[in-house]
Amino acid sequence: MTTPVARGPSAPDRAARDRPAVPRAVAIVLSLVAGAGAFMLFLQFGASDGLDFIDVLRSVLILISTWWLAWGAVQGLLGLTTHAAPPLRKLDGPLTERCVVIVPVYNEDPVTTFSRIAAMDESLQATGQGHLFHFAILSDSRNDAIAARERLWFLRLIEDRKAEGRMFYRRRTDNKGKKAGNVEDFIMKSGGAYDLALILDADSLMEGATIVEMARRMQAEPDIGLLQTLPVVTRAETRFGRAMQFSAAFHSPVFARGLAMMQGRTGPFWGHNAIVRVRAFAESCGLPELRGKPPFGGHIMSHDYVEAALLARAGWRVRLDDDLGGSFEEGPENLVDHAKRDRRWCQGNLQHVRLLNAPGLKPWSRFVFFQGIMAYISPLFWIGFMLASIAAPFYAPPPDYFPEPYWPFPIFPQAETSKAIGLAIGVFGLLILPKFAVALHAAMSGRAKQFGGALRAFASMMAELLFSSLAAPVLLAYQTRSVFQVFMGRDGGWPTNNRGDARLSVGEAFAASHWIVSTGLLGLAITWYLAPGLVVWMLPVLVPMMLAPVIISWSSRPARSGLFATPTDLNEAPVMSRQREILGVWESEMIAMKDVSILLEATRASA
Repeated sequence: MTTPVARGPSAPDRAARDRPAVPRAVAIVLSLVAGAGAFMLFLQFGASDGLDFIDVLRSVLILISTWWLAWGAVQGLLGLTTHAAPPLRKLDGPLTERCVVIVPVYNEDPVTTFSRIAAMDESLQATGQGHLFHFAILSDSRNDAIAARERLWFLRLIEDRKAEGRMFYRRRTDNKGKKAGNVEDFIMKSGGAYDLALILDADSLMEGATIVEMARRMQAEPDIGLLQTLPVVTRAETRFGRAMQFSAAFHSPVFARGLAMMQGRTGPFWGHNAIVRVRAFAESCGLPELRGKPPFGGHIMSHDYVEAALLARAGWRVRLDDDLGGSFEEGPENLVDHAKRDRRWCQGNLQHVRLLNAPGLKPWSRFVFFQGIMAYISPLFWIGFMLASIAAPFYAPPPDYFPEPYWPFPIFPQAETSKAIGLAIGVFGLLILPKFAVALHAAMSGRAKQFGGALRAFASMMAELLFSSLAAPVLLAYQTRSVFQVFMGRDGGWPTNNRGDARLSVGEAFAASHWIVSTGLLGLAITWYLAPGLVVWMLPVLVPMMLAPVIISWSSRPARSGLFATPTDLNEAPVMSRQREILGVWESEMIAMKDVSILLEATRASA
């Protein structure tokens, strides 16, 4: 299940993937048509009692918001109507290019992280090509105690895998540029020993066969500068984590295929689980330090998008091969941890405003930057629309029941309620119809069997849709706050990922979201006072905000139901099973070492 698909695409498929003009045109036209349709419909609705400035403003806001929703929906449509087409693979013999697997760490648990490395190395050795792959652990840890444990467990890793000369560990004293700076420093100092570099995160896990297949594709086509896989989220345990894991496994492959069709040779880089050509990276991807202070100045935070754009600018192909399996990662287990990570991404994406006019970039690379910016500022348009709707009654002209002189009978304004309802249904449809289309396609193609069957997959999809509808206003609030913090010049830094117990009590959740509750209560009061007719329409947004602590706490609890099954749950990948075994052995050794340490301390005390 997790080994790569070893099939070559047909020539027309390859041509379609390398000439994305048609998919791009389709996506742009359809999304603009949807936005324009929403604009005209709402303009007619607003004009029913006389057109004013607020009506025009609301129509423009609904145009932008609907266009953005339609853009995502069309991406899913493209994914459903196309097939995976990896680069042409001609290499069937042994590999000759050397590859280093780079594992950056930052205040991580070394036992868990190094057990992943041990499992990947074992999987690589089983392919018969393991001698061509080295591992480089690049530490940026600021905690000296964690760094000491890293050195200790690195020696244990070397001993366990008999990997002296194949595995290396380095801790920087100055973590300038964070992860991107660490990788760049390694490439510049040690990259000359390798042809390829597989860049991972501390929570990444990949099958050896997948890594070898990626190296084969890179060696077969020397003009590829970067090859990105689609990582599968695994090992989630909480309700929030399980819902996100199911959504990623069920929907992401379809949307990723649509993305790959549109991006073509100017593909994405998500910062991990991707292989790069060392020479291309060294020549093209030196990142500048932007003038000024963070959040808009300083080191580039969302470096991956920028590195992909720089590779494309230099003429290298950047590809997303959505047919590759055996690529895994882990995700946040509660809403608060997700919001913390999203805060960093928000700052990094908004920082790209400074790069939109960078010289020599491909037009599509600039558009990718714009998309990343829109992903975070789009909530502002929805909020602006809601605020303008609340204020609309104060700007509406008084009704004129006798517009015709000398006509004795009143003329009442034409009711436009049906148009407003139709627009609401259309906007909601852009959110849910792609998911239903994916579920239908999965049932018809047989892919739903990997999720426990069509009925179980559909039930999981409905449960995830319900949960995401409840969580969306909370996430919207966090995201909006992040945008305002960046605009106000607040630097969010680079917080350490929380990979421990994700459970949050209601009190802890309230401490992290009390301002969301207050905002929801204030919004309800203002709407009730100024525009009582909108209260019913605002409740789906305001009620989840007022219940944010309950939603956050409840979703951080361990999942008990049989929903949200994914392929890795029903058939765990070999590298995942092996990593679990290695981690169990190492944790047992840790317990034994602690027991011996306690016994020695007790002996010294009694003496």
